This record gives sequence, C-alpha cells and structure tokens, in this order.
Amino acid sequence: MPEKTIKRKISAKKAVVRDSDELRYKICVSGAAETDLCSKDCFEKATLLGREIARRGFVLVTGATTGAPYWVAKAVKEEGGVVIGFSPAVSKQAHVKTYHLPLDYHDVIMYTGFHYSGRNLLLMRASDAIITICGRIGTLNEFTIGFEDKKPIGVMEGTGGMADRLRDIVENSHRGPGKVVYSSDPKELLDKVVELIKIDEKESRTGDGVGIV
Repeated sequence: MPEKTIKRKISAKKAVVRDSDELRYKICVSGAAETDLCSKDCFEKATLLGREIARRGFVLVTGATTGAPYWVAKAVKEEGGVVIGFSPAVSKQAHVKTYHLPLDYHDVIMYTGFHYSGRNLLLMRASDAIITICGRIGTLNEFTIGFEDKKPIGVMEGTGGMADRLRDIVENSHRGPGKVVYSSDPKELLDKVVELIKIDEKESRTGDGVGIV
C-alpha cells in the first residue's frame, strides 16, 4: 500500500477519535477485591459491564486489584478495550510481592506509592465517572471521595456488599442525592452514568454547574 494512502487512513482514524467525545471517557470501576460477600451473579454483571465499556470505546480505570474490578478488566481486554490501573505500590515488584496484586488485563499500571488511601484519591481524580460493584470499606472510601468531588457515580445494586447499602447511606447522610444513579442492569447503569458525564461537560462549557450540598 502506498505511503500516502497509509497516512491518509491514519489521519482519518485520528479524526474519528477527536470527533467522538465518548472515546475519551475514563470509567473507574470500584469494588470488592475479596468477593465472598458479593452476590452470586456479581461476576456475570461485572463481565457484562466490562464488555459494554469496551464496546463503547471507553477506557476502564481500576485500582489494579483483584476481585470485581479485575473481572471487569478481564472482560474489557477480551473485547479489545483499554485498561489503566492505579496501584498502591511504589513499584512493580512491590505491587506483586508486597501487595500481592495482579499485572494481567491492564495496558498501563501507575505505581503511586501512596498505599491504598492515597491511591484511592488519585484513582478517583483521574476518572470521569465511577461505577461501584459490591464492595467493602475501601469501596466506601472511594465512593465518598467521588461524592465529595461531585463525580458522576453509578451504583450496581444487587451485587452485594457496599453497593447494596449506598442508597441508604446517601439518603441518611443529609448531603443531598449527589450525582449518583442506581441500577441492577449493567447497560442501563452505564447509560445513566454517561448521561451524567455529558451533563457535567455541558455545564462546564456554559458555566451553569451548580454545587451539590
């Protein structure tokens, strides 16, 4: 194939990426690293979510961990998608030997060196939206960071653990509903989260964003 033709095709592909806002959405999946408390169909829902994230051209962001986020990462990679991980460890060696965390099903892993609490902050700040699946106390920590930062958040209800308690926590916290949506269906939940991202983008362009109390 002539060099000029190749260059034109590459330019066309780049143009498509620039014209499609959705291709740059970074969706963080936050969830239980230990899954004994998760529902029986949590794995299925995590897999369906991962496939949907990849099919829409989004980038998955995780804590480079095991459990529910790992299931989603596996599904994203199997669909040809992109996964970025944020590790609590300072290095690849510490990630594997000290924290006993996986390397597979990720394209890039950022070694933050800030343990779990610092990693969680960077993870939330680096994402356009957060989806919670199952979860324990660390998932709650990530949720509250996202809530305080007014991030769009989707909660996958029916997956057990913290995800099935967050609606009550928000309702009884006297801080308003936040930018939080709920669904037990992975596709529907992702639709709702993307709509929140688009609202955020529109408000940031027009300056109409209103703080949540």
